[in-house]
Amino acid sequence: MNQKFHRALFSLLALLCFAGSAAAKPDKPKKGGKDEVVTITTPQGVIRVILFDDTPQHKANFLKKAQSGFYNGTTFHRVIDNFMIQGGDANSKDADPSNDGLGQPNEPSIPAELVGHQHNYGALAAARMGGPAGTPSSGSQFYLVENHDGTHFLDGQYTVFGQAIQGLDVIDKIAKLPKDPRDRPLADSKMTMKVEKLKRKKITKLYGYSFNN
Repeated sequence: MNQKFHRALFSLLALLCFAGSAAAKPDKPKKGGKDEVVTITTPQGVIRVILFDDTPQHKANFLKKAQSGFYNGTTFHRVIDNFMIQGGDANSKDADPSNDGLGQPNEPSIPAELVGHQHNYGALAAARMGGPAGTPSSGSQFYLVENHDGTHFLDGQYTVFGQAIQGLDVIDKIAKLPKDPRDRPLADSKMTMKVEKLKRKKITKLYGYSFNN
């Protein structure tokens, strides 16, 4: 083989090795750009949550409802101290507390997105009807984990799609409200929601949240 052929063969092999090593390295999570912060305002104070990119259907659904005003006037209708607070049912807007949590007829569900997020303190997760892991999520109802050690027996069973980045103390206050035998607060804890898009660097600076997904 002549010298030119040797050089061409070496160059081709070097290019293939470079391409193979580049393909073997997974992309790093994107920490730049912007993201939505959802502010949940209640009589007990303000909770702010961030939503995960790797649960895209839950993120899009929650943002759409928050931006449209769907959640405004709904209540945290089920609260259990050392466990979680649940809200988001449109029924909780009316004057009949007995239908809170039953959901709307024919409300679309969301396919489960069980991607490994854990039920840590302040985790935002989708409620659903009973059933095995993989059962679709409610199209509107959600809960926030109040147990400071997390509720890890629910990991892999319900879709965790966000995290509270401010207002953990507010979650605690809501969980401790006086309630009836159905775990519904005796006085309504109504909410409003606002969505704000901020640079991720600013979110980290303001709330100390580190983007890993």
